[in-house]
Amino acid sequence: MSELPIEATEATPTSRRRRRWSEWGFWLLVFMVSAVGNALTGVMDAGRQGAHLPLWQPMTWELTSNGVILAMLPLVLWACERWPLHADTWRRRLPVYLLASVVWSLVHVSAMVWLREWVYWLRGLQYHDDQSWLARSVYEYLKDVRTFFTIVTVSHFVDWFGRRRVGEAHLLDAPDDGPAVDPVERPERFLIRKLGREFLIATADVEWAQAQGNYVNLRVRGHDYPLRSTLAGLEARLDPQRFVRVHRSYLVNLSQVASIEPLDSGDARVHLRDGTAVPCSRSYRAALREAA
Repeated sequence: MSELPIEATEATPTSRRRRRWSEWGFWLLVFMVSAVGNALTGVMDAGRQGAHLPLWQPMTWELTSNGVILAMLPLVLWACERWPLHADTWRRRLPVYLLASVVWSLVHVSAMVWLREWVYWLRGLQYHDDQSWLARSVYEYLKDVRTFFTIVTVSHFVDWFGRRRVGEAHLLDAPDDGPAVDPVERPERFLIRKLGREFLIATADVEWAQAQGNYVNLRVRGHDYPLRSTLAGLEARLDPQRFVRVHRSYLVNLSQVASIEPLDSGDARVHLRDGTAVPCSRSYRAALREAA
């Protein structure tokens, strides 16, 4: 396999935040357009039946429902990032998502009804719901579960595409037949897959690593590559003479350490040659000084 040049990419934490804001903006547009469209359709349908339906009423129904969904959206996106569904995790996490959809729907219905009652009260009216609370909850859940899992599916697709675009790192495993090209326990290179292409990066070029949920971001010459692993699992595979844990979320390459700045709290700040400063917990400070 020939090594391909590393292309310029955005740092993964920055691109992830940008994707999250883009996702929120996308869903804001979708739900607001849906609310206005449904409200106007309701008014027109009432008119065709010879009834008069003031626009503020269907707008209240739609905006209270979609507004509560949008308010809870960041929590759903955070959960998708914190507990992603992968081929090796979906069986045990799907029941949790199903339970979360029930709680999400109950909160949605409760807040939605309260907001409608409040709006009607401001207009000197009383909000009436012909359905019982149980019937309303079941009816809304049958709609909410589809909305919930649509959001979950889109969020996972956006994350998957983002990793494909930025480039996802993989540890080289031992082949089924024949000797390994690289040491498996102390890998000298990582395989990067990006938009259907593959190339290798040297482990020695990894400047530092940061835990991000179920991934570890490998920093290589100004670019971040997510690796599906825990930081502890990665640390166990790397050479302890070269890579040292400095924080529960950070691992640094000793050759990249420029200076160690003590802090009054007893912690420290590690300054790396690329200009990055990463935190060093007091529990790791002594080991870092000895290794450095």
